[in-house]
Amino acid sequence: MFMPYGRSVGTSASQKRLQALLQERLAPGVDQAAIDRRIWDLFGQTWAVMFTDLSGFSRQVAQFGIIHFLQVIHESLRIFTPCIERHDGILLKVEADSLLVIFRQPARAFACAVAMQRACRDYNRARTPAEHVLLCVGLGYGEMLRIGDEDVFGAEVNAASKLGEDTAKAWDILVTDTFRAQLGQRPGVDFAPLDEAPPGAVAAWRASYPLDPA
Repeated sequence: MFMPYGRSVGTSASQKRLQALLQERLAPGVDQAAIDRRIWDLFGQTWAVMFTDLSGFSRQVAQFGIIHFLQVIHESLRIFTPCIERHDGILLKVEADSLLVIFRQPARAFACAVAMQRACRDYNRARTPAEHVLLCVGLGYGEMLRIGDEDVFGAEVNAASKLGEDTAKAWDILVTDTFRAQLGQRPGVDFAPLDEAPPGAVAAWRASYPLDPA
C-alpha cells in the first residue's frame, strides 16, 4: 500500500524530480545557486562516457535504402553489446546509429572501445564493403548529471559526443584531455593531439592502438 509513495522518490522518478527543481529555479527571487547545489547533490556523479557513430552511414542510407540502414544498426548492436557487457558498461541510449555508454573506470571504457573496433574488424572480414560496420568513438571523463538510466549531461558528455559523432573517422578512438589524464599510460597505445578541441574540453587526442591483441 506504500508503493505509490516510494515510486515518487525512486530512481525511475529522476526525470520528474529534475524537472521540478528546474521549474523551482525559475521562480522570482529564488536562490538559484542553492537549487544548483541540490541538483548536483542529487544527480552529480563521475563517469567515463562513450559516444559512438558509424562512419559513412548517411551516404549508405541514401545509396542502399532504409532496410540496409536497419540491418546495419541491428548488426552493430549485436556485435557491440557483448563488448559493452564484458567491460561493465551501461548502455543508456541508442539513437539511430549512435550509442551512449557510461563506465565507472576510464580504463574499462578504453578497453571496450578497442574491443569494439576489433569486433568490427572481425565482422567485416567476411562481408562486402557495403556491409562493413565502421566505428567512430569519442571518450570523455568527469563529473556529470546522471538522470536515472536515461541520460547524462555535462561538459565531458558534450565533448565526447562531438568527438564521436562529428570529428572521428572510421577506426578512430578520440579522447578528451581529462580522459587521457585519468587513463594514464597504456601498453602499446600512443596519443596524437587533434588540431582543435571540442567545446567542453581543453584538448583532444587521437589514440593509436593495436587492432590485434598482444
